[in-house]
Parts: sequence; structure tokens; C-alpha cells
Amino acid sequence: MTPTPPVTPDWPDWLRLVTTPGVSPRQLRQLLSAFGGPAQVLAANEADRARWVGAGAAAALSRPPADAPLRLARTEHWLAHPPPGCAHMLWTLGDAAYPSAFLQLSDPPLMVYAQGQTAPLGGAALAVVGSRNPTAQGRENALAFAQDLAASGVCVVSGLALGIDAAAHEGALRGGTHLPLATVAVVGTGLDRVYPKGNQALAQAVALRGCLISEYPLGTPPLPAHFPQRNRLIAALGQGCLVVEAALSSGSLITANQALELGREVFAIPGSIHSTQSRGCHALIRQGAKLVESAQDVWEELRAPGLWGRDAANAATSGDGDGSGGSGVSTTPTPEAPSTDTVLQALGWEPCGLDQLQARCGWDTAALQAHLLQLELDGQVSRLSGGRFQRLRAHHG
Repeated sequence: MTPTPPVTPDWPDWLRLVTTPGVSPRQLRQLLSAFGGPAQVLAANEADRARWVGAGAAAALSRPPADAPLRLARTEHWLAHPPPGCAHMLWTLGDAAYPSAFLQLSDPPLMVYAQGQTAPLGGAALAVVGSRNPTAQGRENALAFAQDLAASGVCVVSGLALGIDAAAHEGALRGGTHLPLATVAVVGTGLDRVYPKGNQALAQAVALRGCLISEYPLGTPPLPAHFPQRNRLIAALGQGCLVVEAALSSGSLITANQALELGREVFAIPGSIHSTQSRGCHALIRQGAKLVESAQDVWEELRAPGLWGRDAANAATSGDGDGSGGSGVSTTPTPEAPSTDTVLQALGWEPCGLDQLQARCGWDTAALQAHLLQLELDGQVSRLSGGRFQRLRAHHG
């Protein structure tokens, strides 16, 4: 297993970009596409920046935020002082270690903070979500499903919330003793905080056997708007999304819908017709989600031919004795990266999803995503909602 690089060298410039008030992530991506990198964006003439994002955002980047020195010092200290048995990592858009699943989002985070093990984020993974106030049976189901799936080589992804999330992480830690990443928790605060505080011990256990992830700078409090936003990262990291219990107006249904937009499979556990916590699952089943009664039902779908990550899932459960088995990473050699001409020609001029584009090109997923990111930064491809891409102008290579 190749350790994940802990930090990108130019992270201070990225930190300055993402913590500047008055500049949206979309505007920052526009500037990065126009100027090539964070240092170039910050060094650019204000009038040149204004051509892309308007005068207000351009001017904001000319004035360092008042708390910039504090944020810089806090992040430096955090990177240098991880807890025993863990690493502190910081990845930026375009890094080799940046989670490739996030590149399928229309709004991928520019920076990702991580605390835990350095195994790559990849292989077989399932998002497990549900109510913060589950029934006793719902909590037992979440724990049992997660334990069985982790024992079968599936990394369980959830949000470290009370209820179903906590049960899913606990089950994965019990079952995934052979996995490099038994579970991943995507949180809505800075990684120097734990929310809710009652999950402090669980967060420490996840970091020792998996990974905690956040797109929010250190010191960020648990603001309500952050949790629906972080749900898209949970949906992206999983090959599918299992909803254990959820009311009709539940954040779990937001995650399930985001998973559907990304082309992921959605699973739902049925419950009593008299329970309000079952109504969200029943609604999903009526809309086409797969009804599941056991972890085996989910596992059979995750191993279906053509599903993203299938080879990695097999590798996670069938070590071949050379030290690479159980890593959760496919041992299949990656083909030579495609040329931009090939990708653009395959993309055509209509919006196209990643799976469809991969079928046209026949290239490895990671290599294709890396080239699409470069094309996006070059201003030749636009990232649309639902994990789709569209060509913007002719390539003259």
C-alpha cells in the first residue's frame, strides 16, 4: 500500500483563497481555471481577476483576511501534531491524493482535511445514513449491516452524527478489523472539533481505524448549513447509499437523492407502516430504491459487473500473499493516461456522465478523472450537476 501524501506544499495559498470572505467556491474555480494555480490567482492584477469574478470578489482577494495569520498558524500546528497512531493530512484540488470520487461532484471542495490512516480513499465503500433518533431496531440494523459489510471488505462511510451514523461507524469498526480503512466519517466542522461532543471517543476510534474528513477550515463550528452540504461528500465516497431509517423530511433523503444524481445505487431497509422513521425508506422504495433485508443483498449489488470500484472490492477481500491483498485498492495495472484529444473527442458537445465517457474511452477511472480535472482547469470542460461534463470549446492541440 502506498501511503497517502500528507500535505500539498502550496497549501497556504489554497488556505488564503478558501478563507477569503466574499468569494464563492465557484468563483475560485473560475479564477483557478483562468490563472492556473492559487499563487497565480493571488499574484494577478485585481483588474484581471475582476474580468472573471467581478470587482467585489477580485478586491476581496487583494486584502488578506484579518484572521489569516491565526488560521495559518493554527493549521501549521495541527499538521505538525497529529494524535498518536494517526496522521493529519491536507489535500487540494488537483493533488494526486485528492479523493477522486469528489471530482464527480459539480462543486468539489477545493481543500480537504483528513485525520486518520494514510491508506488511499478507494475500493469498495458504502454510505450508510439515517435518523438521529432511530428506533432500537433501526440502530441494531445499522450496526449489524455495517459490521457484516465491513467484514466483507466494504468501507462504511457516514457522518458521525448521533443515531444511525454512530451505529454504522461502530459496526464497521467491529467488522472491518482487516481493512486499512474500516470506516470514514465526513463531518460538518473543522477537524479540531468533534460534534456532537458525545461522539468524542467514537471519533478517536474512527481516526485510529479509518479516517475523519472535512472540507471546513480548522476552528469551524457546527453551523446548521454545513451538514446538508457535507452530505454530498458522503454520497460521493460510497458506491451506493443505504438508508436505514428516515422521516420524510430527513437529511438522509438529501444524501440519497445526491447519490442518485451521481449514478449511485440507493438501498433502503423497510420498516413498520406505523413508524414515522420508516416513511422515508418506504418513499425511496416506491421511487425505485432497492429493498434490502440483509447485508448480503447490498453486497451482491456492490459486486455487480460494471459497478465502479468492483475490482477494488474484490482485492480488499482476496489477498494473494504478496502483501498487497486487503488494501482496498485494485492491483490491475493502470493503462497509459488518455490524451486530451481522445477525451475531448469522446466527450463530444453534449453533456455526458463519467460512466458513459469511460465506456467511450475505455480508460481507467482515476486517469480519466485526472484528465477531466485538467481540462476543467484549462477552461475546455465544464462540470455540471449530477456528475456530468460538457465541452466548452474546440481543442486545438
